[in-house]
Amino acid sequence: MCRSIKTLRPPALPEQATEDEIHAAALQYVRKVSGFRAPAAHNREVFDQAVEMIAEATAQLLDGLEVRGASRAS
Repeated sequence: MCRSIKTLRPPALPEQATEDEIHAAALQYVRKVSGFRAPAAHNREVFDQAVEMIAEATAQLLDGLEVRGASRAS
Protein backbone atom coordinates (compact mmCIF):
# COMPACT_ATOMS: atom_id res chain seq x y z
CA MET A 1 0.00 0.00 0.00
CA CYS A 2 2.57 2.59 1.09
CA ARG A 3 5.65 1.62 -0.83
CA SER A 4 7.67 4.56 0.47
CA ILE A 5 7.34 3.44 4.10
CA LYS A 6 10.48 1.51 4.96
CA THR A 7 10.77 -1.44 7.33
CA LEU A 8 11.77 -0.15 10.75
CA ARG A 9 12.91 -3.35 12.46
CA PRO A 10 16.14 -5.33 12.32
CA PRO A 11 17.66 -6.62 10.15
CA ALA A 12 16.30 -4.01 7.69
CA LEU A 13 17.44 -1.31 10.11
CA PRO A 14 20.70 -2.12 11.90
CA GLU A 15 19.72 -0.14 15.02
CA GLN A 16 16.47 0.69 16.77
CA ALA A 17 14.25 3.05 14.79
CA THR A 18 14.38 6.68 15.86
CA GLU A 19 11.37 8.79 16.80
CA ASP A 20 11.86 10.74 13.58
CA GLU A 21 11.77 7.57 11.46
CA ILE A 22 8.65 6.34 13.25
CA HIS A 23 6.95 9.73 12.87
CA ALA A 24 7.85 9.88 9.15
CA ALA A 25 6.32 6.44 8.57
CA ALA A 26 3.15 7.42 10.48
CA LEU A 27 2.87 10.65 8.50
CA GLN A 28 3.26 8.80 5.20
CA TYR A 29 0.57 6.31 6.25
CA VAL A 30 -1.90 9.05 7.22
CA ARG A 31 -1.21 10.90 3.98
CA LYS A 32 -1.88 7.75 1.96
CA VAL A 33 -5.04 6.78 3.81
CA SER A 34 -6.51 10.29 3.91
CA GLY A 35 -5.52 11.22 0.39
CA PHE A 36 -4.11 14.54 1.63
CA ARG A 37 -0.45 15.48 1.51
CA ALA A 38 -1.23 18.44 3.73
CA PRO A 39 -4.71 18.79 5.23
CA ALA A 40 -6.82 21.92 5.12
CA ALA A 41 -6.90 23.98 8.31
CA HIS A 42 -10.24 22.47 9.38
CA ASN A 43 -8.74 18.94 9.16
CA ARG A 44 -5.32 19.71 10.67
CA GLU A 45 -6.14 18.67 14.26
CA VAL A 46 -7.57 15.27 13.38
CA PHE A 47 -4.78 14.66 10.84
CA ASP A 48 -2.08 15.45 13.43
CA GLN A 49 -3.83 13.33 16.07
CA ALA A 50 -3.89 10.38 13.68
CA VAL A 51 -0.17 10.76 12.97
CA GLU A 52 0.63 10.81 16.70
CA MET A 53 -1.60 7.81 17.47
CA ILE A 54 -0.09 5.77 14.65
CA ALA A 55 3.44 6.75 15.66
CA GLU A 56 2.72 5.63 19.23
CA ALA A 57 1.22 2.32 18.07
CA THR A 58 4.21 1.78 15.77
CA ALA A 59 6.68 2.41 18.58
CA GLN A 60 4.81 -0.08 20.80
CA LEU A 61 4.80 -2.65 18.00
CA LEU A 62 8.51 -2.28 17.33
CA ASP A 63 9.30 -2.43 21.05
CA GLY A 64 7.34 -5.65 21.44
CA LEU A 65 8.59 -7.52 18.39
CA GLU A 66 11.07 -10.33 18.87
CA VAL A 67 13.15 -10.89 15.78
CA ARG A 68 14.89 -14.24 15.59
CA GLY A 69 18.63 -13.92 15.38
CA ALA A 70 18.65 -10.31 16.58
CA SER A 71 19.46 -9.24 20.12
CA ARG A 72 16.56 -7.52 21.82
CA ALA A 73 17.14 -3.97 23.03
CA SER A 74 15.61 -3.18 26.40
